[in-house]
Amino acid sequence: MTRDVQAGIVNLLAQSIVFGKPAHEVVAAEAARRCLRRVFVTSTRSLALLGNGPLQKVVKAVGDRYAGQFTAIGAHSPDHDIVAAANAARQAGAEVVVAVGGGSVIDATKAILMCLWAGIDNVEAFRVAHSKFDQVSSAELGRERAFAVPTTFSAAEFTAVAATTNPETGQKMAYRHPDAAPQVVVLDPAATLNTPLRLLLTSGIRAVDHAAEAFCSPTANPMTEAYALSAVRLLSKALPAIKAAPEDLVHRQLAQFAMWQSILSSSTGVGTGAGASHAIGYALGASYGVPHGETSCISLAPTLRWNAEVNRARQDLLADAMGYPGRPTWQVVRNLVRRLETPVILSDVGIAASEISRLAERAFTYAPMRDNPRPIASPNDVAEILAYAT
Repeated sequence: MTRDVQAGIVNLLAQSIVFGKPAHEVVAAEAARRCLRRVFVTSTRSLALLGNGPLQKVVKAVGDRYAGQFTAIGAHSPDHDIVAAANAARQAGAEVVVAVGGGSVIDATKAILMCLWAGIDNVEAFRVAHSKFDQVSSAELGRERAFAVPTTFSAAEFTAVAATTNPETGQKMAYRHPDAAPQVVVLDPAATLNTPLRLLLTSGIRAVDHAAEAFCSPTANPMTEAYALSAVRLLSKALPAIKAAPEDLVHRQLAQFAMWQSILSSSTGVGTGAGASHAIGYALGASYGVPHGETSCISLAPTLRWNAEVNRARQDLLADAMGYPGRPTWQVVRNLVRRLETPVILSDVGIAASEISRLAERAFTYAPMRDNPRPIASPNDVAEILAYAT
């Protein structure tokens, strides 16, 4: 199963991962333990409208430590939402920003920290700062840090990268600093109960995408392999179980462990652990507004199918882990997506076949294309992949 291991260094993030306890109780206890008096919360409009959802429970639990909230973060972390939230957090004197939501909220919150540290208060300054933060030492940063209460299976809370979108250009950008990763992550399955089922299940396919591309990556090693195979094994069982019994917290917790493993599989390699499926997903999201999870529902199976020419034997190990030995892995993934009754092909999200050329051009510009197991020489290769998604 393994291949020659490349030399490399893995930098693990200093995080506390808490599970088995209600999220709001953990947030309140951690804020008190760290003597944080100004707790600012980020979330979405839909969660803000709930009467007693995870957002409301966190606000109530922190009591007089509550400093304010910004609950207008849009899908794909638009940069103007990030700057507006950072300005609100700065005005509130935030010491910790608690992200309650999915990948867009959590990525936005990481970028909010960077705005606070750098004194960024306008979109123009933010857009030119994307390369700045890698080189900033932790000693130079402000005091602000983040906690995360994830409500989906996107796994953004386990990375130090903030993927943001410039709505004017339809381009996705990456901002990163190791201290941007949430210091405390609470895996509370009850926090996912208010998430629309389609959104939750598709975010689970996003986790399958993380694991599958990491496993097939040229930089895979025994650590990435173990995490990836365990992740797809758990997700292939947990996601259909969640669909069948949406109130069952056991399978939601198993999916949370699986998405944790999936992101570990892509972050403990020498490279990024991502390939063409992720790059296509970036273009689908940033340029066409397709939700994160739905992009993977559409892009992963076609990418596996196109790559099978060079790594079919390796892909077979994924199919075996998912319970279908001998079946082409792309078929196993597509059948899982169909069982969840989520988007499968481009037309399911309103994208016509005539858009393939433009979409391929966009996707080709994203860095994960360079790490695809089967080399991609031009947008024409990307178009071949996308033809399998029609």
